[in-house]
Amino acid sequence: MNVWRRLSGGRRAVALAGASALVAGGLVTLPVTAAHAATQCDVAYTTNDWQGGFTANITIRNVGDALSNWTLGFTFPDANQRLVQGWSARWSQSGRNVTAQNEAWNGSLGSGASTSIGFNGSWSGSNPKPTSFTVNGVTCNGGTTPTSPPPSSPPPSSPPPSSPPPSSPPPSSPPPTSPPPPGTKVDNPYLNARGYVNPEWKAKAESVSGGNRVSSISTAVWIDRIAAIEGTDNSQSNGPMGIRDHLDEALRQNADYIQFVIYNLPGRDCAALASNGELKADELPRYKSEYIDPIAALQGDAKYRNLRIINVIEVDSLPNLVTNTSGNPGGTVMCDTVKANGAYVQGVGYALAKLGAFSNVYNYVDAGHHGWLGWDSNFTPTAQILKEAATASGSTVNHVHGFITNTANYSALIEPYAKVTDSVNGQTVRQSDWIDWNQYNDEQSFAQAFRQELVRQGFPSGIGMLIDTSRNGWGGANRPTSAGPTTSVNAYVDGGRVDRRIHKGNWCNQAGAGMGERPKAAPASGIDAYVWVKPPGESDGSSREIPNTDGKGFDRMCDPTYTGNDRNGNSMSGALPDAPISGAWFSAQFAELMRNAYPPLS
Repeated sequence: MNVWRRLSGGRRAVALAGASALVAGGLVTLPVTAAHAATQCDVAYTTNDWQGGFTANITIRNVGDALSNWTLGFTFPDANQRLVQGWSARWSQSGRNVTAQNEAWNGSLGSGASTSIGFNGSWSGSNPKPTSFTVNGVTCNGGTTPTSPPPSSPPPSSPPPSSPPPSSPPPSSPPPTSPPPPGTKVDNPYLNARGYVNPEWKAKAESVSGGNRVSSISTAVWIDRIAAIEGTDNSQSNGPMGIRDHLDEALRQNADYIQFVIYNLPGRDCAALASNGELKADELPRYKSEYIDPIAALQGDAKYRNLRIINVIEVDSLPNLVTNTSGNPGGTVMCDTVKANGAYVQGVGYALAKLGAFSNVYNYVDAGHHGWLGWDSNFTPTAQILKEAATASGSTVNHVHGFITNTANYSALIEPYAKVTDSVNGQTVRQSDWIDWNQYNDEQSFAQAFRQELVRQGFPSGIGMLIDTSRNGWGGANRPTSAGPTTSVNAYVDGGRVDRRIHKGNWCNQAGAGMGERPKAAPASGIDAYVWVKPPGESDGSSREIPNTDGKGFDRMCDPTYTGNDRNGNSMSGALPDAPISGAWFSAQFAELMRNAYPPLS
């Protein structure tokens, strides 16, 4: 995985169109109202708008008798306003009229109870708010007197029909500043939230001396084959846990979010060998029916509706269609095949549409890393491929909550002593062998710039980025404390770079690497979180060929004796010896990652 894919060139960087961050909210539900002789309701409708699109958050409050089902209705004031995709209700639009019917799990709404639902919409010209709402055909006026004749007069203490109840904000009020109720769609699912701790990884971490210092950190669960969906963990087996096992455990832990890696495309990892998958390049139907559909069924279970489910979608996939097909250095037949038959674009689109249909699910699509996509020739074309996939197989850009970079890679988060804007004796450091005309030299600057390019390509301005920092710390005794000598651009960059790999193209079980920043929400502009998606201690690939039943191949880049190829400048691989197959526990690597952690472990 994470083979270096480079198309070098000295062309100038493309101009990036900036966009301000947006709260892209949608709301999950609590119970709501049904038809009744005394249906009475109050509705609060708020939006977050951007050019051509918006997210609407709707809170329905039942101020009448208890209801067992409900249908909300309203009319868009402008004929160009359209419903795109909604959650926590069954949404439909006819002309300008919009209806939302309760789901099976949220149809009951007691007197005084409220529920929150939401949708993404589009507009042109203007985006005025609806002025009237109905529940089960009865106009909501915010009072305790229904608009249809009541069976009896309201009590004298009731407020007049024109007055909303004191606890219910008027429709024009801004969203509350208090924490959103469980299940509510939020802009940043990591903010003020507790992550799920995978007990299987925790036990492995604690099997290594000192591992208890990090064993309670939230890491992602990789679903890298069909069998991993169900797992084998039960009362008669100590085998691996399945998705439901992890979801149930997350509820037991009272976690706010859980992270899964969706990773099983047909012809997976088309430019490398260590992480090949079980599905052949022409098995897109199996990917949909035997892999994505069962995952969607589990994640869509109402039992988990208050748990934020974060999916990292298909690591090391879509950028291959730009950099590793025919005509590119290192282009492969497999990458040509999955580009031609649409397996990657259609597969990712299908996954986004199915999983993004749930209001508590957040999809982050993998977007490579700066050492792969930082050149002009790769940067914008990859953003365009991501947009193509996000609008394929029934998906829309609104099924994408954001993107992730550096997944399972080693690129330094921030290079403090070797900036691409530096010059040495009148020469730009971009001429150095290490940077090689790349527009970026660390992951955070790349992620922030790539986010802007994705917005320019048509993604909502509220998208956020994640950066996998599980193995990019590069601490220990060899970490530089200043820039290198100014005798040449190579001396300057090599002497000051904190990323100590032999070559930026090296990706497998790198010697000298360390754990990076611990998971942290909203650490920088445009960044939703630093995350540990690749669990430290899980191998990138075997250092020699090892027969296995998981479909994992052998890539020479994982062999410490390998002298390299064109992709890594014919350099040594820099891989650790005695590594097991991809995904298997590698205790020696875990110990080294702890030793070289930056910030250091206490």
